Amino acid sequence: MLTQLRRTLIGTPLPSASMLHERLSKVQALAVFSSDALSSVAYATEEILLVLVLAGTMALDLTLPIALAITGLLAIVVTSYYQTIHGYPSGGGAYIVAHDNLGVWPGLTAGAALLIDYVLTVAVSITAGIAAFTSAFPALLPIRVELCLLAIVFIAWANLRGVRESGTLFAFPTYGFIIIMLGLIAVGLIRWFSGALPPEPAPMLPTSEEGAAALTIFLVLRAFASGCTALTGVEAISNGIPAFRKPEADNAGKTLIVMALLLGTMFLGISFLGRSLGVVPGEHETVVSQIARHVFGDSPLYFVLQVATTLILVLAANTSFADFPRLSAILARDRYLPRQLTNLGDRLVFANGIILLAVLASALVVIFGARTHGLIPLYAVGVFLSFTLSQAGMVRHWLKLRGPGWNWKVAVNGLGAATTAVVLVIVTATKFIHGAWIVIVLIPLFVAMFRAIKRHYESVAEQLTLEGMSPEPWRGLASTRRQKVVVPLSGVHRGTLKALRFARMLSKDVTAVVVDVDPQATARVRDKWSSWGQNVRLLVLDSPYRSTVGPLLEYLDERDRQEPERGLAVVVLPEFVAARWWHELLHNQTARAIKRALVYRRGENLKDRVIIDVPYHLQ
Repeated sequence: MLTQLRRTLIGTPLPSASMLHERLSKVQALAVFSSDALSSVAYATEEILLVLVLAGTMALDLTLPIALAITGLLAIVVTSYYQTIHGYPSGGGAYIVAHDNLGVWPGLTAGAALLIDYVLTVAVSITAGIAAFTSAFPALLPIRVELCLLAIVFIAWANLRGVRESGTLFAFPTYGFIIIMLGLIAVGLIRWFSGALPPEPAPMLPTSEEGAAALTIFLVLRAFASGCTALTGVEAISNGIPAFRKPEADNAGKTLIVMALLLGTMFLGISFLGRSLGVVPGEHETVVSQIARHVFGDSPLYFVLQVATTLILVLAANTSFADFPRLSAILARDRYLPRQLTNLGDRLVFANGIILLAVLASALVVIFGARTHGLIPLYAVGVFLSFTLSQAGMVRHWLKLRGPGWNWKVAVNGLGAATTAVVLVIVTATKFIHGAWIVIVLIPLFVAMFRAIKRHYESVAEQLTLEGMSPEPWRGLASTRRQKVVVPLSGVHRGTLKALRFARMLSKDVTAVVVDVDPQATARVRDKWSSWGQNVRLLVLDSPYRSTVGPLLEYLDERDRQEPERGLAVVVLPEFVAARWWHELLHNQTARAIKRALVYRRGENLKDRVIIDVPYHLQ
């Protein structure tokens, strides 16, 4: 029943051979990887105004100069990441670039910053989207937390169905937002320059005598730092290169350029209209909503824009759902996160990473009461830290290679690293007391967690390794019985040898079975088997849907049908036992899954199994 429900909700499993066919076209990829960056125009200008308004009406004149400075920064960052895409065509995320070129600690710092930022991206995007929706429908404001949680569940569900399917699903809202937003800017500019769009009456803001904040350099830098949220998500395309169709790097580079042009145009357009019309942030209505009311009035176009803004902000979380699981899988592959995060789900996505992200983002939404302005100060620190480490890593990369045009490439990435480092200092200094300190504390905690997990896996590998041992001929008390004994295994280590010795004592008919979920792991088993297999037959079972339990059960049933007179089979399960309870969370627990499947199977024609655990206790 649970299997049928899962297939109804998520879809039928896809074979591993379909991986290449699940890649994204440039049109789909723009929707999947750029929705976060493009959606930031819905709140980036508002964040600038929220700071400048503290200094009174005159300070609002700085809105457009600050927006121009941020757009220039965008051009530098995009140019740098364009080089990263072609320097690391297999996927140039900040973690990989920093780890390869700057060392382990900078790499882990970049990885921690990105993981935190992806969680914040989901929380900020969802809450901003629901804020746009409640601006048009204020009656729904009391249930905004529930609406945010519902949106997170929807995005997670769509991603669990597969990358290509989510790309198709999210393309229509993304392109709808681009069209209506460009339409708003075009109509607004035409009406403004023709004199048909008078500005709003000057807002009643406090003067310096009435308690307004002084217009200091620090305040301007704080407004600049708040507006830099417009750059969040720019790195997503370089992280997701493997998801593009061939040629991957070329398609990713073109998509990055289109995204940057759209983002810069919309951000400058909204900033110009916002300042020209005299719009100031309101408690219950967003800046974009006010601009749209001024340009479109209460016509259907206003409501179309609000719905499109809501959808793009909600779907902007999809960028994180595309990249968080991928980065988590890379860190898990390098043994810095639980290895379960490397498992591909039924639809060829990292399902465990998707679920983990949904849980963490939901917790943030609840903690901050779905208030965007409470989450924004936490935002951007991780972004610019990863920007800086990635670009510094690329400088080292080009200096090592010294290929054609390396001088120019070093200059571009060096400028990117220097610029983003300056912005990182500004963002950290201006947002520290407003919540950025939380991220600054969390990043080293994450790095410490990575190292603790790595030490555990290294300890397990050291205890299970065969190094220092010499293969010896079988001298055990071999049984003369012909009872069928099957030993499922995933690798050859000390725990495996213990289980094999015990199986040989039970019967002469012993078969070791490897389910080919990971071709590299299976190849390592084959290489070691001639030396360590104790003359036991090794059988490799294909698993096109990446399931361990299914092919094993099918093999046991087939063997029973072929040799009914031989009686039931004994399944000997090698299983290492962790020293601490939390260590259990870091392992796949495949032996336990096999045991549960064998014990709880039901059916008239199914034979009973004898299941024997052979534990290997870790210290």
